[in-house]
Amino acid sequence: MTRISGNTTGLKPNQVRRIGALYRRRLAPETLCTPELANELGALSTEIRRQIGLLVDRRGRIVTVIVGDAQRIVIPDLEDFRAAPGRLRGLRCLHTHFKAEALSRDDLTDLDLLRLDLMAVLALDEDGKPVAIHAAHVLPGHQGLTHQVLPPLSPHHPDIDCLELVRSLEDELGRIDIRRRTEGAGERAVLVSVTTASRRQAVPAMQELRQLAHSCGLTVVGEVIQQRRKVDPSLLLGKGKLQELAIEALQRSATLLVFDQELNPSQSRAIADAIEMKVIDRTQLILDIFAQRAQSREGKLQVELAQLRYRLPRLVGKNRAMSRLAGGIGGRGPGETQLEIDRRRVRERIGRIESSLEQVRSRRRQQKALRQRKAVPVISLVGYTNAGKSTMLNTLTHSRVPTADLLFATLDPSSRRLRFPRDLEVILTDTVGFIRDLPKELRAAFRATLEELEQADLLLHVIDVSDPDCEARAAAVDDILEDLELQQIPLLRVLNKQDRLDPETLQQRIRMLSGVPVCARDACSLAPLLEQMQAILEPLAARLAASPAKAPSSPDAAPSPSENG
Repeated sequence: MTRISGNTTGLKPNQVRRIGALYRRRLAPETLCTPELANELGALSTEIRRQIGLLVDRRGRIVTVIVGDAQRIVIPDLEDFRAAPGRLRGLRCLHTHFKAEALSRDDLTDLDLLRLDLMAVLALDEDGKPVAIHAAHVLPGHQGLTHQVLPPLSPHHPDIDCLELVRSLEDELGRIDIRRRTEGAGERAVLVSVTTASRRQAVPAMQELRQLAHSCGLTVVGEVIQQRRKVDPSLLLGKGKLQELAIEALQRSATLLVFDQELNPSQSRAIADAIEMKVIDRTQLILDIFAQRAQSREGKLQVELAQLRYRLPRLVGKNRAMSRLAGGIGGRGPGETQLEIDRRRVRERIGRIESSLEQVRSRRRQQKALRQRKAVPVISLVGYTNAGKSTMLNTLTHSRVPTADLLFATLDPSSRRLRFPRDLEVILTDTVGFIRDLPKELRAAFRATLEELEQADLLLHVIDVSDPDCEARAAAVDDILEDLELQQIPLLRVLNKQDRLDPETLQQRIRMLSGVPVCARDACSLAPLLEQMQAILEPLAARLAASPAKAPSSPDAAPSPSENG
C-alpha cells in the first residue's frame, strides 16, 4: 500500500487500510469525481472526523492520498510534478469539507501557488452525504484575478470535462507566456523590499534596485515594499504576505524575485521552498551586473572571486531533502563527500585567483614607483555609479571610454594622460563606481582595483547633482572612502549634470554639497574645475620634481597599457 500523507495519528488499522485502498481507484481522465468515490470519501471522512484529499493526475490515477484535520489538509511537497512556464502542475485536488462548506481561502491559495489543474471541494452535510462539488481553476491573463470559481456541481453527475478544461487553460497560458517573453527581453522580475525604515527612505532604495535590475537586463513587472516593526528572521516578510507576493508574481508571469535586502543562506532556501520560484538578493544582482561588464582578465578574476566567496557558504547538495541535512546523522556518506569535494574545489579556485590578483597588486606598485620617479601626479575619479565619471574622463582627455546610462556601465579601470594649460601633466584614472551598502564580497575581491585610489594625489568626487537623493549618495561615497582609509588624500567635489537643474535648485545644491558645478559633456563648463585642480596639484608636482622617487627595482616595469600619451 502506498504511504498516506498527513495526519494518520490515532486512526484504527482498519481505517488506515480503507483509506489506503483509495489508491486503487481509477478515474476517467475527463472525470472530476464518480458517485461511488464521492460516497466513499464522505463516509470515511465523517467516520474519522477529518478531511480527506486526493491528488489525481491527468490519466485519472490517484497519486497521493492526504489526511488532514477537521479544518484543512496540507498538500505535501510536489517536487516530482514541476510546473513549467506556460503549463499547470498536471494534478487536480479533490478533498472533503464538513458542514457543506465551499472553497476556503487556503484552498484558493494552494490552487494559485501550486498551479494545480483544478481545486475541488466535496461538500458534506451533517450525515456525511455529499451535497455539492465546488471547484475553481486558475484564470490566465486577467490582471488582479488569479482564479475563477465555478458554479456548484452535482456530486453524482459533475458536468465538467477536466481534460478539455485543462487543455484550454494551458493553451491560453502558453500564448500569454510567449507574448510576455517576446515583449520584454530577459527574465521577468518582481522587486521586493522589506524594511523597518520609513517609506521616505524605502522609496529611493527601491528606485535604485529598479535601476540595478534594468542594468542587469531584467524586465521589472512589479514592486513591493513592506514596512515592518521587526523583520522576520526566516522569511523576512510574513508568510501570508509571501503567499500574496508569489501569487502576484505568477499572475504577472514573473520568473524571479529580487530582494533589496541581503539574504543569508537559510533565508534564500526557505523563501525559495515556500514559493517554488527563483530568489536572489541585491548582492547577487550586483555580482551578475559585474559579470556582464568585466572585460579585462583582471576584472573577470575579481568578479569570479567575489562570486565564489558569496556562493561558498550557500553551497549545498542539489537534493532538497539532503540540503537540509548537509552532513552529520542522516547525511554521511557519498552525499556529504561530494559536497565537501565541491567546497574544496571552490576554496582551491579562490586561492588561485587570490594569487593571480596579488601579481596584479605587485604590478600596480611597480607602476606607482615609475610614476613617482617621473614626477607625474595621479588624479582618481570616484563617485556613485552612473554619476558621469567616464564621461568626464572622455571630455577631459579626448578619449573614447565606453559610457551608458546604466549602473556600473564602467567596471575596468582606465587611465589617460591629461595636460593642463600651464604645462602640467597628470594621469587621470577612472575606477569602478560605488553604491550604498557596497557588498563586502565585492569590496574584498576588488581590493587590487581599489588600491589604485591609494596612489592618487587628488580625488575628484563626481556627484550627480540632478539626482534628488544626491546628498545621501554623496554621503555613501564618503563613508566608503573612509572605510578604505583614503580621507587623508585631498578631495574636490564635482557637481555634474548641472544642465538638468533650474538655477535656483542648482544654487541650493551647490551650497549643500560645496562643489564645483559642471556638465561633463560640455568642455567649456570644465574650465573652473581645471583651474582648481591645477592650483591643488602644482605645489605637489614641484615637490615631486625636487625629490623624485627611487626607480622601480624590476627592469620590466612599465606604464599601464591603458594609459594614453
